[in-house]
Amino acid sequence: MLVRELRQRPDSWREYRQSVAPKWTVPLHALEWVFNWVAYWLSRWAFLEVLEYLGALSVLFGVLFYVSEAGERRQQRHYQAWQVINTAQGKGGSGGRIEALQELNADRVPLIGVDVSGAFLQGLKLARASLARADFHVIDARDSVLEDCDLTYADLHMANFRHGRLDRSNLEEANLEGAYLIGASLVGARLKGADLKGANLTHCDLNGLVWEGIQSVESANIYHVRNAPVGFVTWARTHGAVATAGDDE
Repeated sequence: MLVRELRQRPDSWREYRQSVAPKWTVPLHALEWVFNWVAYWLSRWAFLEVLEYLGALSVLFGVLFYVSEAGERRQQRHYQAWQVINTAQGKGGSGGRIEALQELNADRVPLIGVDVSGAFLQGLKLARASLARADFHVIDARDSVLEDCDLTYADLHMANFRHGRLDRSNLEEANLEGAYLIGASLVGARLKGADLKGANLTHCDLNGLVWEGIQSVESANIYHVRNAPVGFVTWARTHGAVATAGDDE
């Protein structure tokens, strides 16, 4: 809130000079006296008060415009993020895709059908992402966090999710053929209709895994899986799974 103070009329120079001491400071006091009069006249000038109010209003309008354009700025960020992802399709490396994917997911933008095949996405964090029918084949996403995600019908064959977290994610009908899941966490994940042929599940945490209806575990490595649900290991072995120590054991 603007508060303007109406200044009192300054003394005349004759009255003001009587209070000046020592005499050598008279030029400096004369300058001060002139400024006092200038300030006095300006304080009575309504035009300056109007300018102050206009300045305050311009700040207010600036804030309002900034808020009103928030949606447009968000759309622009999303467009740029999609450009990064689409431009890098089929290329190795990250190419800024980790940040782009995480930004889109943070704004709850569905990533259905996104294609990041072959990308290096180590440490990717996409909790609660909508990734149905996404193409993640041959990606290197070790140490990634894809908890509570919708990965139904996603293509993850030959993907590297070593030490990743896929807890409670829906992997129904997903293609996990040859996926590298050593030390990954699949706690509470749903695998009905999923293809795990040749997948490496060594040391995976399978606590609460919904495994009934898995399409295939032929040649899948279930060596030292942890917290496997009752009946899973026996079923897997009778359907072609193996338990073989790897070179890093």
